[in-house]
Amino acid sequence: MACEDLLHGGGWALRRVNAVVVGAALVVSGGAFAKDDEADSPSPGLANVYIDFRTNYAYVPGGALSTGLGDSSLFGTLSQIATLRQLLDRPAPPGRPLLSAPTNQGVGVDVPLTVDLGEALSLYGGFTGSTSYNGLSGWSDVAVTSWFLGFQADVYQQNGGIFPTLTLQSTLTRAVPDSPLATTSFNTVVEAKYALDPDEMRGWLAGVQYTHVEVDSVLARVGSTTAGYVGGFYQWDNNWKVSARAGIQSFGGAQLLAATPIASYTQPLLRLDLDRMDDNDNRLFGITAQIAWAPKPVYQLTVRTPLYAIKD
Repeated sequence: MACEDLLHGGGWALRRVNAVVVGAALVVSGGAFAKDDEADSPSPGLANVYIDFRTNYAYVPGGALSTGLGDSSLFGTLSQIATLRQLLDRPAPPGRPLLSAPTNQGVGVDVPLTVDLGEALSLYGGFTGSTSYNGLSGWSDVAVTSWFLGFQADVYQQNGGIFPTLTLQSTLTRAVPDSPLATTSFNTVVEAKYALDPDEMRGWLAGVQYTHVEVDSVLARVGSTTAGYVGGFYQWDNNWKVSARAGIQSFGGAQLLAATPIASYTQPLLRLDLDRMDDNDNRLFGITAQIAWAPKPVYQLTVRTPLYAIKD
């Protein structure tokens, strides 16, 4: 079924999968010269294998579509689209007025199997199971609602130099099962991290994120979202780490079949992260709180509890 999904719609998703794979390959092949010269350092190997278990909650007000920073922002978008899909499946008399996107709440878990290839590259793939609620149809059944794959790589590492670490992350997400409003999403983030000390315990962040969503219907359209942000991070000696990002996102608007159109907007967003790390900078626990105006406030909360099979 996954192969049929990828081939659907003129091969758009297949091209994105190829882009993810090629991008990861280029990062692996270029890793030798993407860092400062370290002739005596060992070649990167298998560092960690774990399930980066994430529990997500999203509150999306009526007439809005969830957008924001990180892959978890897609969870709110897919939950809202799934809610509209349920409403469209309900029988209605001819000539009914346009539907208005209702207030929606979603709860879900991401289950990505993640493999760290050294310190510079991570590959991951998994699925999302979720349920959503609105005042018209109540809670939906818990089900697998999407699968995803991607990579995160440091294409350049600061290592005490004057240029910041540059990280690239790309994720392809496919909603399941196939039905009206089935979607394929492609999310790419480029982030620069400038450390102010040799141990990289504090510093500045800046980045750009681009999210593109394709809907398997000529009657529906979800515009692309571009976000830019700045922020910073601080890690204490006890390995608790806090990060903050604030920025602006621009959304291209949406038309979802019989739903009232969602207008384009340019609005602010804010994301806060609190993580517990170990001495090797592996995450042991994390919590992310985000608010993004879309254009009404959309709230998202993510709790990360990695389950390690192999840990460096």
